[in-house]
Amino acid sequence: MPHPMKLTRDGSALIVVDVQERLFAAMDAEHREEVVKNLKVLATAARRLGLPTLITEQYPGGLGHTLPELKEALGPVEPVEKVAFSCCDAEGFSSRLKATGRRQVILAGIEAHVCVLLTGLDLLADGYTVHVAADAVTSRTQGSWRMGVDQLRQAGAVITTTESVLFQLLQKADTDDFRILAKLIR
Repeated sequence: MPHPMKLTRDGSALIVVDVQERLFAAMDAEHREEVVKNLKVLATAARRLGLPTLITEQYPGGLGHTLPELKEALGPVEPVEKVAFSCCDAEGFSSRLKATGRRQVILAGIEAHVCVLLTGLDLLADGYTVHVAADAVTSRTQGSWRMGVDQLRQAGAVITTTESVLFQLLQKADTDDFRILAKLIR
């Protein structure tokens, strides 16, 4: 039996939190390009590997919608609109996640110290194993990013990288999935 902290393809779901046009523009400029690249890798991998994916949009009327390039990588996923900081407090979010039957979540998005943090804490409290792809998460400042990631680690989340998530889900190199998805990280 695999270690309980090891991601499995049939046990995982991807959650992308609030990566919206106006909000993303305010994030730490030094890391935006890397974060969006990693978000697109996670989205493409989830789509290719058939992982259920949930995305949220915080107050889209004021903050815009999910970045177009990310939306394209995610495919036809309907966002959950919210005004609560934790995704778990948004109407319909928890029921959609529960309906997937998955107990491992890969968490990415913005901001690390607010919506990602509060969502991760609520998911941990609900018994989910939470893997935070730290290089696919950001905040307006690196200090806030670090604080959010550190608090999630202290609460019991697995802090990881996009590449580690990808290889855990792929499991081996002799597949078409590997040949297609490995190109995304080169």
